[in-house]
Amino acid sequence: MKKVFTLLAMIIAISCHRHTPDAGAKIITVSIAPFEYFVKEIAGDDFSVNIMVPPGSNPHIYEPYPEQISGLRKSVAYISNGYLGFEMSWLDRFYEMNKSMIRLSLGDSIDPIAAEHEHEGEHYEGADPHYWVSPKCAASMAKSVKELLCKLNPLKTQKYESNYSLLSVKISELDKKATSLFSDSNGRAFMIYHPNLGYLARDYGLEEVPVEFEGKEPPPSRLRELIDFARAKNIRTIFVQREYDTRNAKAIANEIGAEVVVIDPLSGNWADATADIMEALNKSFTENQK
Repeated sequence: MKKVFTLLAMIIAISCHRHTPDAGAKIITVSIAPFEYFVKEIAGDDFSVNIMVPPGSNPHIYEPYPEQISGLRKSVAYISNGYLGFEMSWLDRFYEMNKSMIRLSLGDSIDPIAAEHEHEGEHYEGADPHYWVSPKCAASMAKSVKELLCKLNPLKTQKYESNYSLLSVKISELDKKATSLFSDSNGRAFMIYHPNLGYLARDYGLEEVPVEFEGKEPPPSRLRELIDFARAKNIRTIFVQREYDTRNAKAIANEIGAEVVVIDPLSGNWADATADIMEALNKSFTENQK
């Protein structure tokens, strides 16, 4: 951490004057890979996308590399999540390094879920940051991204409006798919190591049960509670995000005869990843009925 802070200080010192992006710069920086999907679906190749937290990294505690800082300094806009832990630590410094880039927080476009507590190393400012997995939230996100792109490149407004319409159809299809899959699952519970499907659960009538306890590995007493809960609800699947350790999930799974299923909500292919998550949830509910 200290080394990264030192590196960042050096970069700022080298360019202590106010940075203005190159006249021909066509770079947009986004906080996480799923946000790139929305930019590319609407803008095509009109912009390069600099992803601050690449797939496979934990967006709550991530620290950027020099090449990502370099891309940030050349960016015409920054699309933030608004609630992720790493942004709470870094975002003001990002904006100081490039005061000219337009700022968009996608968290402003959704109805946030209040966080039950602050996780260690994560500062949500009172809200759960995992909203992009829900198609209902994605619809609002797409509209905000389209409006930003039209502002950045008004000559391509017609193109962006057209592509946005096509994307809206894809999002609507996923919304209908979720509604159909979970229409008979109202109130059904699923267990997940890190609680990153809260908005999907809220928007489609499900219950998310996290294995994490106050943002950390659960103590033995919590593990026992989870095992008893899983047995009572006949839960036979424990979900784990790709970026997280599966040991505690496997401990519960072994106790109740369940399987551990890895999901990838931070995939750059938002549509396919979201569809896969919904299918996995639906399959888990089917297994629970056996």
